[in-house]
Amino acid sequence: MAAKDEKAGFLALSRFGFGPRGDGDLDAASLDPRGFLRAEIEQPGAALLAGPGLPDSNAALQILFAQQDAEKAAREAKAALAAASAMPAPAAPPAPPPAALPASSPQIIVLARQTPMVQTVAAPPPAPPQPPPSQPEASMAPQPPRPPSAQQVIFRAEALARFKRAFAARAGIVERLVAFWSNHFAVSMAKGGPTSVGAGAFEREAIRPYVLGRFSDMLLAVESHPAMLFYLDAQQSVGPDSPLGLKQNRGRNENLGREILELHTLGVNGGYSQGDVVALSNMLTGWRFAGRDAKLGPPGAFAFQANAHEPGGQKLLGADFPQGAADQAQGALRDLARRPETARHLAFKLAKHFVADAPPPALVETLAQVYLKTDGDLRAVTLALIDAPESFAAPATKIRDPWEFVVASARLLGKAPDEPGPVISALDMLGQPLWRPPGPNGYPDDVMAWASPDGMKLRLDLASQWSIRLRDAPDPRELLESAFGAAASAETRQAVSRAETRPQGLALLLMAPEAQRR
Repeated sequence: MAAKDEKAGFLALSRFGFGPRGDGDLDAASLDPRGFLRAEIEQPGAALLAGPGLPDSNAALQILFAQQDAEKAAREAKAALAAASAMPAPAAPPAPPPAALPASSPQIIVLARQTPMVQTVAAPPPAPPQPPPSQPEASMAPQPPRPPSAQQVIFRAEALARFKRAFAARAGIVERLVAFWSNHFAVSMAKGGPTSVGAGAFEREAIRPYVLGRFSDMLLAVESHPAMLFYLDAQQSVGPDSPLGLKQNRGRNENLGREILELHTLGVNGGYSQGDVVALSNMLTGWRFAGRDAKLGPPGAFAFQANAHEPGGQKLLGADFPQGAADQAQGALRDLARRPETARHLAFKLAKHFVADAPPPALVETLAQVYLKTDGDLRAVTLALIDAPESFAAPATKIRDPWEFVVASARLLGKAPDEPGPVISALDMLGQPLWRPPGPNGYPDDVMAWASPDGMKLRLDLASQWSIRLRDAPDPRELLESAFGAAASAETRQAVSRAETRPQGLALLLMAPEAQRR
């Protein structure tokens, strides 16, 4: 029987996963740290995620369109009602003049003589006008709760499903890969439109199926997904010399082409020029997703609009791509995926994310060479990452980002919320709102971004709240032994043992260096 190495087991769980739980994870990982991680990677469909309330992109867009149509109809009905109530009431028609009657009629003479007597009767004074209710009084009237929007319903379901998967994972390395690649190919719900309902579907459809597959397949899936096409304005891009461009005097949008080169493949130092940005952007013209009118296909489906595509061949990084339809850009993307610059860029980012802000050059070179030899096989690259001696030899200097901190804390405490509110609010508070990065380059992935004094103070506040509210809280000293074992420092043991209350001890455990660094 292999000897246990609790320090290596703990490092495997914390560096490559979401940290240990107190239910035997450390024991299992300590027997064979690399084998423990490898077992999760080898599980069929380990990254796939589906379930009720998780619509695909097409269904999510149709839900969004239906909501927008209903809101438009409600606004129009409200405006029509307001216009009708503001119109003055029609004036009463003037009374007709009295008909001329014979003056000799005695009855008429009598009535005429009685009229002054009738007019002398005093009428009751009119009631004074009542002022309209003041604005504060009107606002105090009970209002029915507004039903959640389609975006809110879908987002909450997606967030809860993502969290529960990470919480339940034995190690968490596959979910860490999902988060890494989702941030690499960042889209933001803040853009509105399809991304407001499709960010979760984007991750499930364009990221998860490929995190252990080929990078070229992920790249094609990402760049043709409606969330990315909308986020980087490909819908607005028209070839200047295309039939549509000449007819409407429109031109290309270079956002998608530029970010593919700068962020998604070669990297900012990848040796491309503005001419390459133009060439790739020309090849991407005509890439669309069908809208609500379904003229190009089912709403949300990828479509190629031929009359918007820039005609002619293009030269990208010295390679010629002859005139074609959608396959012209597809060929360019596959070529970019095979470039040595792409291999080095991705290898550096992976090593930086999992090991250190300044990763060992030998590790980066190893990953890049495996990538090139296997034609971008991300499973092989991931296995090379966990097998590399540098991955376990490097000290724990990385700080968990807010997503990792929230998941790791829940795993350590052994409690997952039944609804997504606490997770969403915690991520918002810590500055990493789910699927709302500040830009196409995603959230930062370095220590200084998350280790600020204010950020750590917020983490302490959350750790204290979670520990106080926890029912049937475990003994923090026992939890330290089962989750950290020999990896716990003397300082951490002393701090937890001296805690005056159980919640205080748990909060100290959540904020210990072993729980924050990886």
